[in-house]
Amino acid sequence: MATDSGASEPPLHKVQSVLDSDYGYPHGHLGYLAEHETEALDAFKKLAEEEELYKPGTPPSHDDTVLLRYLRARRWSPAEALKQFKDSHVWRKANDLDILYHTIELDSYEQSRRMYPQWTGRRDRRGIPLYLFEIKQLDSKAVAEYERVGNTSTFSKAKSDGKTPNGLLRLFALYENLTHFVMPFCSQLQDREFAGTPITMTTNIVDISGVGLKQFWNLKSHMQAASQLATAHYPETLDRIFIIGAPVFFSTVWGWIKRWFDPITVSKIFILSSHEVEPTLREFIDPKNIPKKYGGELDFSWGQLPTVDPAWDGIVEWAKGHSSFPTGPHVWREIDDGKKMECIGVGQVNGKQREERICIVHKDNVWGGQSLCRTETRDAAPLEADGEVAKLSEEVDDLALSEPEVKEKAAEINGSAGTPVSPAVPA
Repeated sequence: MATDSGASEPPLHKVQSVLDSDYGYPHGHLGYLAEHETEALDAFKKLAEEEELYKPGTPPSHDDTVLLRYLRARRWSPAEALKQFKDSHVWRKANDLDILYHTIELDSYEQSRRMYPQWTGRRDRRGIPLYLFEIKQLDSKAVAEYERVGNTSTFSKAKSDGKTPNGLLRLFALYENLTHFVMPFCSQLQDREFAGTPITMTTNIVDISGVGLKQFWNLKSHMQAASQLATAHYPETLDRIFIIGAPVFFSTVWGWIKRWFDPITVSKIFILSSHEVEPTLREFIDPKNIPKKYGGELDFSWGQLPTVDPAWDGIVEWAKGHSSFPTGPHVWREIDDGKKMECIGVGQVNGKQREERICIVHKDNVWGGQSLCRTETRDAAPLEADGEVAKLSEEVDDLALSEPEVKEKAAEINGSAGTPVSPAVPA
């Protein structure tokens, strides 16, 4: 069993999810739009074009997958979706989100990656990427240090609006990675039921075992701030959250904890008691993709980089020196007249820009570009990373897999060692 259970364990409730209805995935997504939803998408495009926020064409300035996320978030109201879309556009521009993602220092990115939900490299039964988040080591001191370092260091070439804390801005490099890299990649994998529908959401396992009441309360402001920004600017990127390992008091305090999040996010949460963990996860996720700790077969522990999925065989062609995805931000670019996509590692190492080919995949018609701003295409010429940058990049990757006792080396390369903590859950 994934979690120990005492005989006197009180029953925990499962939050009713909107996904149990006929309106969950893939309904409301490309290929599964009702007539009124198609009409709403057309009206939204027209409004956005009038506001000079959207340009039609081949390709358009924004993919339908992006626009549909805003429409689903605003219950198919084009006017309401436009308002949120415009607010996101202003926020992204004011904080140079694209520059931040492409120029973030790898050590800062890795520190953030260890703080927030991590992609396991695997997917649920519908092909939606599976993220894991363990928070038992989370404490207010770790979060305060993370935010302090973010607020007092220069970790990218991006400017900020002066309103969004720099400590939180690093978090959104991870959301950019989700939309620029993970979702498009998972969209390309065809071993799923709705293979013609691009992937635009995530499934999350959130382990709160060993977390005390004081910890929950101390994290309140951080959780609220992160969740509010994510919900506002990365809407409808969450499909399910499975909360497991809940302490005995959790059912009592859930009433005030859920007020930290918006109602739509709350509706997607499943709170599982220990005897529900394994059967429920297996219902939604193949056992081979569930970490062993939770009753599955996957060798994956908190802090690891994404594990290579056998389903990638014959699809991913690794570049020289790579056999898995390293740490850091990645983007996909078209090559060979659009027949293939190459994965490029970007970001900076000690101020030097990284531009490194990680792999190539053959492009399928399903390819789902999720990002708000497209990345330019390149020719098919192989990219060779700068020798010094590549060497330092490898050191950061090694640290991503290292044990706690290597903190001194981490501090030497990264400037300050990060603790894998944070309460933010994509929403």
